[in-house]
Parts: sequence; structure tokens; C-alpha cells
Amino acid sequence: MADTAAMAARSTRVSATPAKLTVEWAAGGVSEFASLWLRDNVPEDRDPHSNQRLIDVVDLPDDPRIRAARTENGSVCIEWEGEARPARFALEWLAAQSAGGAGLRPERTARRWLEGARLDARRDFAWAELATLRAEPRARLAWLTRLAQDGLAFLSAVPCESNAILAAMALVGRVAETNYGKVFDVRSVPQPENLAYSDLGLGLHTDNPYREPVPGFQALHALVTSPEGGASLFADGCALAEHLRAVAPGEFRLLTSTPVPFHYRSADADLYAERPLIQLSCTGEVTAVHYNNRSIAPLAVGAQAAPAFYTAYRRFAALLREARFQLVLKLADAELVVFDNQRVLHGRTAFTSARHPRHLQGCYLTRDSVLSEAGLLRRRLAATP
Repeated sequence: MADTAAMAARSTRVSATPAKLTVEWAAGGVSEFASLWLRDNVPEDRDPHSNQRLIDVVDLPDDPRIRAARTENGSVCIEWEGEARPARFALEWLAAQSAGGAGLRPERTARRWLEGARLDARRDFAWAELATLRAEPRARLAWLTRLAQDGLAFLSAVPCESNAILAAMALVGRVAETNYGKVFDVRSVPQPENLAYSDLGLGLHTDNPYREPVPGFQALHALVTSPEGGASLFADGCALAEHLRAVAPGEFRLLTSTPVPFHYRSADADLYAERPLIQLSCTGEVTAVHYNNRSIAPLAVGAQAAPAFYTAYRRFAALLREARFQLVLKLADAELVVFDNQRVLHGRTAFTSARHPRHLQGCYLTRDSVLSEAGLLRRRLAATP
């Protein structure tokens, strides 16, 4: 990203009106920056150590106006009407701002994959040996970026030892402790409080929609796999939601605007939250899917509204059962998968533990820590000669 920004920053021309700065880039394209936005981002108004803002928006002039603008040594120098202090903005920084989130943080650019059955998990997603992530920072950054973009990534050669998942995830993000502990064991037990701890196959779902906040990422480490059954299923929930928007926009709207209650109770927990099955950003983009048929509580919909909602609900659920949308993978011993729990739905096929014991260990990671790890590593590598 730094090289791209540096190339773009070779500006051929800057011009200004009192209300905005215009930059024409040598590589092509034009960027415009409002004078008020520029005045709000004067570098001298930030603490040089923490980079935190030293002023509030009410401290800004109501209508800052540009008097003159010129380029100087890779920067744009701006003089303001009625102010003695000029401001300097690095062209490389302006280029990165113009590129938006994709230019500044590539890990925040999602790459959707709708028809998972057409993909090969071992070919089309990021794989790395754990030792490689430990030894090679650039390989770890590439793996983390792919994890964030695709919502799914894999590690191999993770020791088949209890709690080895914690040492591996220290390279990925911060583990979130829940009522299940820092690590939970996915294996069959008598009278399970969660059907994940049974031999049953599990349909595609996201974990813990009854929790505040919903876990951001989940990791599952295969300690003992079954030769019969127990294959993992994955689907890109955000891509499926966009597909629903395209084919049934009215039903899509219902699933984004109707609060759905989720409830989980056990001997040591009683968890409840309400959220739509499909969550949107301020701009209307699908940002999360919350679907767990095992933990949906009775819906608070009236008699008149219920038929329409259930039609939309059933339609989305039916999409999750279509084989063409499912990526299927049989994890081997010592392999580990990490996936975005608010985007990628996961499930499994049934198995018989009495004949072939199966044991996975899992944990949850906070979303912000995984994205932070990628951003911090990118910053450190950019500073390395």
C-alpha cells in the first residue's frame, strides 16, 4: 500500500478555491478535499506522540477558506484566510486518504465468495504452517490480510496438544473468554448442554448470536478427526445475503429490519440478545449475518406480520441448505481453521463417536484485535528498512 500511495503522490498539479483543494495525480485521476475537512486534519493539531486530536470540532473556524496552495518537497502547503499559520499535508498521505479504507487498510476490503462448492479450500484460501507465521512477519501479514478479506483461513502443523490453539492464536488476535472458558472442547458428551457437543450433524450457523458482543472470529483446532463423517461446512453469509437482496429484495428488507431474539441457557449462563438476521452498515452494505436456528427464541411478531417474516426467514434458511453455496473440507489432525463468525457460517456432517472419537478445540477472538494485528504488523513492516 505504501508503494502505491508513493506512486500516486507524484502530483502534477494542485489548485484551490476558497472551498476546496484539487489534486491532479501524475498516475491519473483527480482528488478533491474540502477546506473544512483539511482544516480539521491539520497535522499540527495532533499530538506528535499519540497522534490523538488536540482540538475539538467546535474549535475550528466556521468557514475556513483557502487563500493559496502550492506543492513543496512532496507536500501541499496551504495558507488560510485570516490565519498566520500555514498547514502542510504530505501528498502521500492525501493519496492514501483519497483511496479510502481500501487504500489505508486492505484487510477491510471483503472478497465475497458465493458458490462455495466451486472452490477448493486448500487452493483458494490462505494456508500456512504455524512455524512460518512465527518466523516470517510478511507471511503472517499476508495470511492475516487474506483471513480478513475472505473470512476464512487455515493453519497446518499445529501440535496436537491440549491448548496449543492458544499459542497459535497469539499470532492472530486476542482470545475472548466466555462462559465456555478461553478454550472449549468440541466432542461428544452425555446430555450435552449444546448440540455442538454431540454426534449430530450441524447445519450452517454462526456462533453465539445471543452474546453481547457476538464473537468476531472463531478458531477450531483438529486434535483427533474421524475417518467417517465430521466434515466441516462453510458458506459466505454476506455473499448469500447479497444474493437474497438481488433475487428477493422485499424479503431481504424484512430480514434486515426485524429484530430476532436469541437465547442460550445452561447451568452457569443465561444469555439473551436481539439482532436482525442480516445486519447492514450506515450505507446499506451487508456487514454481518446472525443465524443460529438452535438458539432462536420465540419471535415477537404479530399475527399479521408473521407470515411475511416467516416466508423471508424460510427462504434464507433454504439458501443455506443448497449444496452449491457450501464449501466442504475434512480437516486433518493438526490443522486449524479461523473464520469470521459474523460473516462465515459453519457446520458439520454427522459422525459416530462410539466408533471413531472426534476431538476439536475451539476459541473465540475479538474482531478488533484481529484487524489491529494486521494493521500493526503492516505499520511495523513499513518502518523496517
